[in-house]
Amino acid sequence: MLNQNFNEKVVMHSSCLDTISSPCSGVKRTLLERSEDSEYAISTTLVDFEAGSFFDEHIHDSGEELFVLEGTFSDESGDYAAGTYIRNPHNTKHKPFSKEGCKLFVKLRQFNKMDNKKIIINTSDEAWLPGLVDGLSVMPLHNFEHENTALVKWKPNTRFTPHQHFGGEEIFVIQGTFYDEYGSYPKYTWLRSPHLSQHTPYTLDDGALIFVKTGHLLR
Repeated sequence: MLNQNFNEKVVMHSSCLDTISSPCSGVKRTLLERSEDSEYAISTTLVDFEAGSFFDEHIHDSGEELFVLEGTFSDESGDYAAGTYIRNPHNTKHKPFSKEGCKLFVKLRQFNKMDNKKIIINTSDEAWLPGLVDGLSVMPLHNFEHENTALVKWKPNTRFTPHQHFGGEEIFVIQGTFYDEYGSYPKYTWLRSPHLSQHTPYTLDDGALIFVKTGHLLR
């Protein structure tokens, strides 16, 4: 088990973590959270496909959610460039591969089984909405019941108001550096903050782009 206490704040700097091999040649993982040492685990992971590698066909029990960070990810339904957000619902299946190589942020087996809508969004083509404070822009990606998922773009030197996370908050830093009063979180850092935690986030000169989920950690 890795990072399965949902009452504690977790910070994982992926640049400091080792990669491990997957069952398929050329596909490696960096584990951020995992419920058990098994291919059927609930997990949050960075996945690296070498050029020409593939993963065997598999079924998504309780769903798969991913964001393409680098390169192009593919399956039998199409090619997905960096910046693509994908949700594959419960009991869907595919055989993924990458011709040129790619890096993915992947969450497995964390769907409500009633959340059965397949989603593919090329975020490079979507409009940004104004955030709650100057310097913030938001791109909603998905919501179901109390769970909300979005990209949030922070301009340099932006500060958000102090706030509390009802149902928790999960952040993955895609670009730049994200800050709060507890630390600094550079590119490819993963944070998970529990129900009713609070902080005052901000950015400095490089700004940030973050993937955010809220409301889903009531356990």
